[in-house]
Amino acid sequence: MSATPDSTLVDPQQIIANLRRERDDALAREAATAEVLQVINSSPGDLAPVFDAILEKSRQLCDAAHGDLWIYDGELVSLAATQGEPGFAAWLRRRGPVPVWPNSPIERLLHGADHVQYEDPVQEQDAAPEFLAQVQRAGVHSTLIVPMRKDGVLLGVIVVYRQEMRQFSDKQIALLENFAAQAVIAMENARLVTETREALAQQTATAEVLQVINSSPGDLAPVFDAILEKAHGLCGTALGALLLYDGGKFRAVAQRGLSDPLAELLRQPFEPPPGSPPSRLLGGERIVQITDMAEWAKQHPDGARAQVGAEYGVRTVLFVPLRKDGVLLGHITAGRREVRPFSDNQIALLENFAAQAVIAVENARLLTETREALEQQTATAEVLQVINSSPGDLTPVFDAMLDKALDLCGAAFGNLWTFDGERFCAAALRRVPEAYVDMLSREAVPPRPGTVLGHIAAGKAFAQIPDAALEHAYMSTDARTLVELGGGRTVVGVPLRKETSLLGAITIFRQEVKPFTEQQIEVLQNFAAQAVIAMENARLLTETREALEQQTATAEVLQVINSSPGDLTPVFDAMLKRAIHLLRRDPRHPLDV
Repeated sequence: MSATPDSTLVDPQQIIANLRRERDDALAREAATAEVLQVINSSPGDLAPVFDAILEKSRQLCDAAHGDLWIYDGELVSLAATQGEPGFAAWLRRRGPVPVWPNSPIERLLHGADHVQYEDPVQEQDAAPEFLAQVQRAGVHSTLIVPMRKDGVLLGVIVVYRQEMRQFSDKQIALLENFAAQAVIAMENARLVTETREALAQQTATAEVLQVINSSPGDLAPVFDAILEKAHGLCGTALGALLLYDGGKFRAVAQRGLSDPLAELLRQPFEPPPGSPPSRLLGGERIVQITDMAEWAKQHPDGARAQVGAEYGVRTVLFVPLRKDGVLLGHITAGRREVRPFSDNQIALLENFAAQAVIAVENARLLTETREALEQQTATAEVLQVINSSPGDLTPVFDAMLDKALDLCGAAFGNLWTFDGERFCAAALRRVPEAYVDMLSREAVPPRPGTVLGHIAAGKAFAQIPDAALEHAYMSTDARTLVELGGGRTVVGVPLRKETSLLGAITIFRQEVKPFTEQQIEVLQNFAAQAVIAMENARLLTETREALEQQTATAEVLQVINSSPGDLTPVFDAMLKRAIHLLRRDPRHPLDV
């Protein structure tokens, strides 16, 4: 800077006073920022105190008489907080959400403006007349509006007003932009906390309802017995059975009036031979009635069960299918010891009983699925509870996830891995054989081709190895320790991914050859999604805490500067002390001093 002719006449005391004023302003800004971050940290999920603190500090540091914070949902602008002139604030609260009018400040912000400043909004012809009237009544003049944006999307605005015509300085604009960024952080944190709480509440409610259902378990045996009893009584049958069809075979699950040999024969799963009544039902026939089993047996010598039935006096037999959505679930067999065909009404009655049996089977299936879902939902709720009760602490979350995954999937042991872009590192080990634990704890694992971790690193949604002892990738490399030390045989793994980034994986193992089902893999994928949520929450919490510590440290150093004018020693000591403290807390920057 070149000297001016009268620069020698500048009062040194005035220079010092100006420097002190700038210093005090900087300290005030840093302190305000630290205080707002403290409010964010102490009020997770609660935006009201954060917004109030932001407005309070904005008004104080910008010499503003009034301030508002608005939220924009893509269509309407809603008042979230207001401070200052009572009448103007009361009118804004009564006003409710409003659309964005053409050429308004918010429309300009939507089109990319960094901020909007008016020397006097009363002179703005594009503003709503009602708004301008209230502004004039409140004595509002110079106005500054800054956007709250995330990834380029407008989430809201902060507005401060003065009751005199005096433009806001660049430093004040920058301060308000900083507060806007803090408001966005608070909103994002609140959204994540709200989503987690809502998910937890939903999972807990589901688990509680399912627990009530689980307290009244369904039992098919008495249902089937009652169906056969009624069928026999109303249709004049002497004997009968109810058989279910599963896995290509029929098996009797209830019987009435059968001889012991025939009952035992039907209890053993069997495939129906071609042309037999059950085979015909599989072919789609509505019902099958054999008027005389003795004659039918002569014509079908391969029908051993029919021959046995004929030998024990079974003559007329009716086969009524159990179907749901065209799929055969089984059939009811009703027999007579004499040749007497069943009437249409009796057939219709048995079809009605068959429909009731289908309802019972479906209810039992749903109950079984509900029980399994209950276990999964309960496990999910418990894990979410751990996430909620351990913000920022991933160890109990990972341990809980692995324990639940092992229990629900019938696995012997499991690992949760983090991935650094090159190697997988064991972040949690549950029920892992001790010899295998030692190896996993010593070194990170590369994603070798052909292994589960190799498939996951290559981008697969999941990977399963039915028998690791037969896989070249596991038996020809260091990965053979899984089999040799851990006894692992069947292995399945799912990735931990956030968008396209691989964060890690969950792998679980059986010590026998028994592939995991699709449902069990889905359970594992659900836990993986929860792990990603926990990791993201921990990351956000850590970043918030680090930002708060840095802001606080800055404020403390500036305070030392303020309290020790001209004395650099305490300033340098304070700087070193805070720098060492922050670096020691950051695992990315180990410091040994």
